[in-house]
Amino acid sequence: MATGTTISAASADATSNIADLLPRIGDGDSTAWEEILRRYGTLVSTTVRSFRMQDADTLDAVQTTWLRLAENAHRVRHPARLGGWLATTARRECLRILRHIAPTPHLFETDLEAVADPSAGPEQITIETDSTRRLWKHVDELSPRQRTLLRALFADNARPYAEIASAAGIPPGAIGPTRTRALQQLRDRLDKDKPEKED
Repeated sequence: MATGTTISAASADATSNIADLLPRIGDGDSTAWEEILRRYGTLVSTTVRSFRMQDADTLDAVQTTWLRLAENAHRVRHPARLGGWLATTARRECLRILRHIAPTPHLFETDLEAVADPSAGPEQITIETDSTRRLWKHVDELSPRQRTLLRALFADNARPYAEIASAAGIPPGAIGPTRTRALQQLRDRLDKDKPEKED
């Protein structure tokens, strides 16, 4: 009997501890955040990774799950069920990302043949067209969200940022950071794809 009572008391202490932590994370208490992350970080990461998305989308889903908790910490009515709340929020965020990264083939088109300078000679046009094709091949290898964003930003017909953000499935404020990550990955891919110079 004593053992059961001890386990029950420990469980009650943990629950009341979470009840104390939630208002504090809502106020931006870093110590409370560290404790919540220590207890539930693996749960959130495992839930998101089970969707097998690309790394950038996985990171976005994890970060957004924690953002949702920061925004709603004062609304969590049952602290003992915080793990379930976080897992459900993470799954919903993954599904939202997957819905938004569905292929949109005709939304943002770039005419490869039009990129080359029409006044250039046939050899130069061939080289420029081949370089452009290789560039977009690498763009197509990025995550669907990054791919959609870059195609939108460099499309022949410029569109409003709000429309681009909606198509990529990101908030307008995330366009800059997402573009920076995408361009860095693109540079890395292009560097690896450079033809070796002959001696």
